Amino acid sequence: MNKQTILIVEDEQNQRNMMEELLADNQYKTLTASTGTEALTITTSHCPDLILLDIGLPDINGIDVIQEIRTWSNIPILVVSNHTLERDIVQALDSGADDYITKPFGTSELLARIRAAYRHCNFSEAYPKNKLSYPIQIHGLEIDFEKRLVKMDSKPIHFTQIEFKILRLLALNAGRVLSYETIMQSIWGPYADKNNRILRVNMANIRRKLEEDPSHPKYIFTVNGLGYRLLDEHE
Repeated sequence: MNKQTILIVEDEQNQRNMMEELLADNQYKTLTASTGTEALTITTSHCPDLILLDIGLPDINGIDVIQEIRTWSNIPILVVSNHTLERDIVQALDSGADDYITKPFGTSELLARIRAAYRHCNFSEAYPKNKLSYPIQIHGLEIDFEKRLVKMDSKPIHFTQIEFKILRLLALNAGRVLSYETIMQSIWGPYADKNNRILRVNMANIRRKLEEDPSHPKYIFTVNGLGYRLLDEHE
């Protein structure tokens, strides 16, 4: 039995009812909101474990809701939207969303994304403790797995949960090429988008935060047609 509480923020009643019924059938507790103001009130009063957020709300833009929540909480936020343009996805991820699902979506995909979000919050359970008990340092880049802290030349850098998990996966395999498929399945599970757009968007965000010149990276390299590789500390 699941004990997690999920807040559904959706102004379209049929869509809201469908998600509420799906989650209830899978033993999740649910809360619902039809406006951004209501979502913020419920989040502060009930502290849900995860938020499914439509960004096209009637009062407050969903992006503003994400930014407001991110001033005080790291609760996983999954955007559920019919906006499919890459700039909309980038804006949501940059604002602090952890994942982005486009409508229409399959019920199995939504459940898989929710499970993945919970794994991101509890990533230390998925790896042997000895691999995560000490920070990795690579030419000025420091990744502390236990503290979920990334520093560049001793200055902290903020990463979303998805971005941190991608960086962690690369760091635990530093020097090795990880295929696009391997990364996608590790982060988003078997229902990941086949065109890996969400991975490319997140990787662009990571590089922008790490690299002085993202077009000429020093830490994360693209191996054309294969995947990505993080610089090894001995290189």
